Amino acid sequence: MSSVMEGSEWGEDGENLRYEETEDENVSPTDLSELLKKGTKESHDRATNTQFVKDFLKGRIKKEVFKLATVALYFTYSALEEEMDHNKDNPVFAPLYFPLELHRREALVKDMEYFYGEDWKEKIQCSEATQQYVDRIRHVGQHEPELLVAHAYTRYMGDLSGGQVLKKVAQRALKLPPTEEGIQFYMFENISNAQQFKQLYRARMNALDLDKNTKERIVEEANRAFKLNMQVFDELEKTGLSLADEAQDGGVPVHDGKGDIRKCPFYADKLGGTAGAGCPYHTAMSLAKQPLVQLILAAWVALAAGAAAWYVM
Repeated sequence: MSSVMEGSEWGEDGENLRYEETEDENVSPTDLSELLKKGTKESHDRATNTQFVKDFLKGRIKKEVFKLATVALYFTYSALEEEMDHNKDNPVFAPLYFPLELHRREALVKDMEYFYGEDWKEKIQCSEATQQYVDRIRHVGQHEPELLVAHAYTRYMGDLSGGQVLKKVAQRALKLPPTEEGIQFYMFENISNAQQFKQLYRARMNALDLDKNTKERIVEEANRAFKLNMQVFDELEKTGLSLADEAQDGGVPVHDGKGDIRKCPFYADKLGGTAGAGCPYHTAMSLAKQPLVQLILAAWVALAAGAAAWYVM
């Protein structure tokens, strides 16, 4: 999620203000950090303008969708960090190995336990779009480890940037506990200053002994990572659209009178098998068909119409 937000500045209303263009006098145009920033700007802009991200930033996120997004992150980071562990001594990646500061898998396990309980492993599965992302990370780690730089950059730098905005939005919109359960993924307890750490990370990237062709391949892979992220976003967006609207402020979902009454949330959650007898919509419709009720409604409408006519005269 948060990887799309590296290099951005955000307003309090969740709108993307502008792409960060801060200059560093010690950075060369041929440095990998600069090539990545410029080479992924278009992909970055497309990702931040996906409907899922825009809705999320405005607090329009259903808890079930947020839980599924956390599941996607769990599978993604599990794969990424396993491949990073396997390549921690490889000179093409070793300088960027910061397990204590960056690794997210343990934090995501805590989030899983909060959302799904102790038996969370039995309740989750890797989605199709997430599996494609995982498969690519596995391939890179095992066959082209230098390209792990691209995946680590797009994920962790985003987590330390816009991810901190998403944490606040999720906590507020989903009414998560102030003790930060459910958002441990966004907590970097071993990084005291995110900005300074990002500068260190970019300096380490720029110091990697890479030729021009390899740098170009890393930029290309970073764009591929953005694309894989967007596919996950699109999948989550479609899932969200298929879910019934969640009750707000303790309200009860109400059947709209269309389709199978057995799908009524009120029916399913409150009645547990008594066909529609307590559904607010159907109760109201049944009452409206009673002659006495119709007479009362007609009198009320006539009275309201008379009052309205008096008011506009």
